[in-house]
Amino acid sequence: MLKILIPTLLLIPTSWLAKAKSLWPTTLLHSFIITLFSLAWLKNTSETNWSTLNPYMATDPLSSPLLTLTCWLLPLMILASQNHLAHHPLVRQRIYITLLVTLQLSLIMAFAATELTMFYVMFETTLIPTLILITRWGNQMERLNAGTYFLFYTLASSLPLLITLLALQNKTGTLSLLIIQLLGPIPISPYVNIYWWTTSLLAILVKMPLYGVHLWLPKAHVEAPIAGSMILAAVLLKLGGYGMMRMMLILSPLAKELCYPFIILALWGVLMTSSICLRQTDLKSLIAYSSVSHMELSLQLSSSKPPEALPEPSSLSIAHGLTSSALFCLANTNYERTHSRTMILTRGSQMILPLMATWWLITCLANLALPPLPNLMGELIIISALLGWSWWTIIFTGAGALITATYSLYMYLMTQRGAVPNHMISMNPSHSRQHLLLTLHLLPLLLLVFKPTTIWGSAY
Repeated sequence: MLKILIPTLLLIPTSWLAKAKSLWPTTLLHSFIITLFSLAWLKNTSETNWSTLNPYMATDPLSSPLLTLTCWLLPLMILASQNHLAHHPLVRQRIYITLLVTLQLSLIMAFAATELTMFYVMFETTLIPTLILITRWGNQMERLNAGTYFLFYTLASSLPLLITLLALQNKTGTLSLLIIQLLGPIPISPYVNIYWWTTSLLAILVKMPLYGVHLWLPKAHVEAPIAGSMILAAVLLKLGGYGMMRMMLILSPLAKELCYPFIILALWGVLMTSSICLRQTDLKSLIAYSSVSHMELSLQLSSSKPPEALPEPSSLSIAHGLTSSALFCLANTNYERTHSRTMILTRGSQMILPLMATWWLITCLANLALPPLPNLMGELIIISALLGWSWWTIIFTGAGALITATYSLYMYLMTQRGAVPNHMISMNPSHSRQHLLLTLHLLPLLLLVFKPTTIWGSAY
């Protein structure tokens, strides 16, 4: 674990000591080296499924794909942000990179934590750099409002989780994930059961987010800079799903039936958020609501499956993380050239940027779960698991899949096809940096087609 944490920490002095002309190439190379080392996490040969074990941190098949995705995303964020910050003062560029590195450090420690107290602290630490990224480097005046939504939604829901963890520590004497799973059911009254289960998952359900407490996410996505949108969609939402899977291992013996209202609300949320996507005119807003829709699916599987089968949501989480991050990169490419997020003002891009239109097509097809991509594998696992729970779920999951295909194709047609507006005739060409960025997003998706067990863990 220290082989990744120490080089990541050293990236902060690298960003401050590098010369102005070599700042971005140096930090990019450093972060790529960290990413290559992180691929070793995917190879887990331990009989107990825990590896790189120490008193505070460890990896297992549930956390290692998310840890690798976190490290994979840092060089991509640096690559995507280079043009956005080109005209900013040098000090602000260094602060920006430092915030991205701090965010990666807190995410690595959150995913690798074996103590629930450490997980909670790192869970909350991710708020600070993300909030600064949104409020300082956002594009529009609404960024302060978006930052306020993001902060208070998350903080208000996190306090009950802290109280619950303190009560759990008092009851069991430990908050170690390695020990607490061996203790068996905790002897408490049914009313305390309900309170304990609800408060434990409240912060996580807001972070995922559950439909009904999701309003902070579209605002944060739309107003954040490109790196903020990428890390929000690809990793920070998965932090909520990961926390729920970890907590379900503890809470499942307490109250197995308490998850049913949340499954029903998540099923309804898939239908509603997918329908909202069909009437969006703002490109980033559409991609943000699409993220909410996909996270509702992960929530359903985490709630309906037994704890032993919980590595399964990793397939959809990793696939969605790469796809949604690529969509935000494509949206940013459009914004850099047209200075507008309105889809109808960017129509006809295929005639001017044909190679970029190819990236749009591949990413939209991945978003609608085209076979044999891992997006489809994840959705099929979820649909089959929900069918085992109730046959009525096929109505919502089937309609959600149909609407997802509809708005994905609608997004592609609105941005790429049609007559070219006059204001786009003199548009700048695409750059090799942008094509490299999209290749590094979509290449892992295509490689996972040949070996999906890399992210499915020991369950398969």
